[in-house]
Amino acid sequence: MDRYEQIFPRLTDAQLSRISAAGQHRGVQAGELLFEAGDQNTDFFVVISGGIEIVRPVAGREQPVALLGPGQFTGEINMLSARRAWARGRVAADGSIIALDRDGLHAMVQRDPELSEILLRAFILRRVALINQSDNDLVLLGSRHSLGTQRIKEFLTRNGEPFTYHDVETEPGMQAMLDRLQIGINEVPVVVCQEGYVLRNPSIEGLASALGLTPELDARTVRDVVIVGGGPAGLGAAVYAASEGLDVLVLESTAPGGQAGTSSRIENYLGFPTGISGLALAGRALTQAEKFGAEVAIARSAVRFNCDQRPYRVHLSDGEVVQARTIVIATGARYRKLDVPALSRFEGAGIFYSATHLEAQSCKEEEIAVVGGGNSAGQAAVFLSGIASRVHVVVRGRSLADSMSRYLIQRIESSRNVELRTRTRIESLEGEDRLERVGWRHLETGAPETRPIRNLFVMTGADPNTTWLKGCVVLDEKNFVKTGADLETDELAEARWPLSRRPHLMETSIPGVFAVGDVRSASVKRVASAVGEGSICVQLIHRALQEL
Repeated sequence: MDRYEQIFPRLTDAQLSRISAAGQHRGVQAGELLFEAGDQNTDFFVVISGGIEIVRPVAGREQPVALLGPGQFTGEINMLSARRAWARGRVAADGSIIALDRDGLHAMVQRDPELSEILLRAFILRRVALINQSDNDLVLLGSRHSLGTQRIKEFLTRNGEPFTYHDVETEPGMQAMLDRLQIGINEVPVVVCQEGYVLRNPSIEGLASALGLTPELDARTVRDVVIVGGGPAGLGAAVYAASEGLDVLVLESTAPGGQAGTSSRIENYLGFPTGISGLALAGRALTQAEKFGAEVAIARSAVRFNCDQRPYRVHLSDGEVVQARTIVIATGARYRKLDVPALSRFEGAGIFYSATHLEAQSCKEEEIAVVGGGNSAGQAAVFLSGIASRVHVVVRGRSLADSMSRYLIQRIESSRNVELRTRTRIESLEGEDRLERVGWRHLETGAPETRPIRNLFVMTGADPNTTWLKGCVVLDEKNFVKTGADLETDELAEARWPLSRRPHLMETSIPGVFAVGDVRSASVKRVASAVGEGSICVQLIHRALQEL
């Protein structure tokens, strides 16, 4: 089967019969509009006779995508989450179709493995094709020197949103475009949305809302479980909880995947012998969770936790409140920053906290540096060594042996353009509009050195995201969440643990509140471990729900 046949497959009579039993048949006439670009919660259509033309409105014109004939179907990955449609669907010739609403589609992909594989593969490939197109109706106007531009590019990329980027400083004709849109140069970054309206230097929350990435949340609804954090642990819990019939809501502050989602390549994750990017792994996990019916809210951050009574209440940054019988804390950790003057000035303009293809675009044939001695730093150095002319790996320790996997150390040692600098500390950052030079000093000899480095990747670990939990659950001395056997008897007494049993394996000092992944005290900071904790936690959630 070639690529086109995977993107636009033709269903067999037997497959059509199974869809027919679940959907509604109706006749259609040429010219009838089935869905419009920007519509949310659109139906899924299968052509029985006649045809459906799929076009994308771009810059006032229609860009043909496909002409679907008998046995072919509409939709892409947004159908699982009720997000906005990226194309217009119009009947091309009189005929008949089968229509399924979103609930019907979910039921279909959950109970029919054969159809699930065909539909989800097509949905994913259609989204990939959209992302790879150079001409999209979501346009970002910005500058490579702008932290705001980098922030929005990263958000759109990590959330799989197709967009076209124009640099207002380097591309010809940009001033005319800004004048036409009545945008001042000081207002960039600017996002021009599908419907033609303009967002000037939007917040991530505002952009997510405009793109339909944030579903409306009913404060009166009490979920079985609210999972705070959409990294590997949170998504692992979501997949297993939703697949076992629980009502699941995932709250993610930025994009699925957490810190793992920013990794250029994970090579020691089970089942992927050639490796997989963090972005791809996160995307697949998100699709799995949504396939089973989990609801995922992007750009929704927890700021406060009411833990004194059930149902528990989580307060969000936009003022909304969600309720749940059980809570899974999977908020992971935030990037640790260097204690160097002018750091904030160059963030997004030469200083990065992830190393994906997005950041790597500015590193071609450049001399760069990676700070850190863990696996994330090693993965970044190996990935960037294939793009940059020279990579400095800067660590304070004497070696990488205690903090990095052996296979990464071997890759670094065998790379001709990677230079390991042990017992070294970054001391200065210099430049005008962006980073231009980095200075460091050897901790033992005191010898300073300044290099013409325009891209510095900081991979120095992270601190737990637990400020929203203060006063609720017991934390350790580093503010990670204590669970299970790690909770001392006096800590449980002080927390007024109300049950005769002790907390379950990943249960916190509050019944029915669990912590998984990097945020949990004494957890193994690996993707596979986080996914495992998320899946194990679901069995404990069932026990907690039975106690209510």
